[in-house]
Amino acid sequence: METKKFDVVIVGGGIIGSSIAYYLAKENRKVAVLEANTIGGKSTSAAAGMLGAHSEYKEFKQLYPFARSSQLLYKELYEEIRELTAIDFEKRNGGLLKLAYSEEEKRELETILALSSVEWLDAELAKKMVPQLSGNIIGAAFLKEDVHITPLIACNGLSKGAQLFGAEVYEYTRVLGVKKKGIDYVIKTLQGDFFAENVVIASGVWSNYFFQQLGLSHQVIPVKGECVSVENEGFPLQYSVFHNQYYIVPRNNKEFIIGATKKWNEWSEEPSVDGIEEVIQKAKEMIPEVGNMKWKRAWAGLRPQTYDGYPFIGEHPEMKGLYFATGHQRNGILLAPITGKMIRDLMLGMPVKSEWLDAFKVERPILV
Repeated sequence: METKKFDVVIVGGGIIGSSIAYYLAKENRKVAVLEANTIGGKSTSAAAGMLGAHSEYKEFKQLYPFARSSQLLYKELYEEIRELTAIDFEKRNGGLLKLAYSEEEKRELETILALSSVEWLDAELAKKMVPQLSGNIIGAAFLKEDVHITPLIACNGLSKGAQLFGAEVYEYTRVLGVKKKGIDYVIKTLQGDFFAENVVIASGVWSNYFFQQLGLSHQVIPVKGECVSVENEGFPLQYSVFHNQYYIVPRNNKEFIIGATKKWNEWSEEPSVDGIEEVIQKAKEMIPEVGNMKWKRAWAGLRPQTYDGYPFIGEHPEMKGLYFATGHQRNGILLAPITGKMIRDLMLGMPVKSEWLDAFKVERPILV
């Protein structure tokens, strides 16, 4: 039997794993991606695809440059992947309106309104941009650069790009274990053993299995997000609309993606009636006409949440050549390019900003 020997094996073929594969394969590393299901078929395909460096500013206040760098990387990646693979991420320009229903909510937006790429719109201006908005808003922050993409298509583009640079992708290949043997790692699967100098665990909420197996007490908690889609035949919507954790995102095919709940430590990947009702009600509070639109489908995805909200991106503290890239919570799509680049830089000995190394390191202390 042929020995499957690689420079790098990536465990997980979502958008994080696919981005890492792309950046490493581009540097002539021999890369294999092992995916238990299909490329992008789990949390990636469940996401709405907002590149919300600003709309998620509250979560990234200390590390806004990390999120913003990733958002800007999409501009070059979009053209690069389209030219290389003919796959279009379906990047939808226009931006996002973050709604405020009270003066208190407006005050909560002051931090992001200080950013040069964000401006305040009073209710009249906001309704000029989206006439169907609720009459109850007092205005909105206009986040011009928080555009969105179609996550599964972007993931497939990165995966195809990686393959064109020589990466090998193995779908339906569940990893049973990772073990150090000499200078290499042995990656055991039902399809046989793979060997690699470096391994990257990029398995979202399913990374817990590997933390435990590889001597770490870390845990990633699933936060279930439920979404629905409706068919909009009534009016064009150029902008995404957002309030608290809820959003309406227009696709190019007249579909509106409506989400999302946040159910802590919920492992079920099926949407619930209560969850569906919750997101529809919130959507109707933003754009009442949503209630008249045609139903299409409902689904759920599991976001990987760490104890402090920051992902684990870095090398195992005791096992050289073993890396983690997981725990991105609701920002996996946004942070995929910069995560791919950071793992590449760490592996190839290229410079990485010290504040990013400290914030995301696998061995950071757990504050009780």
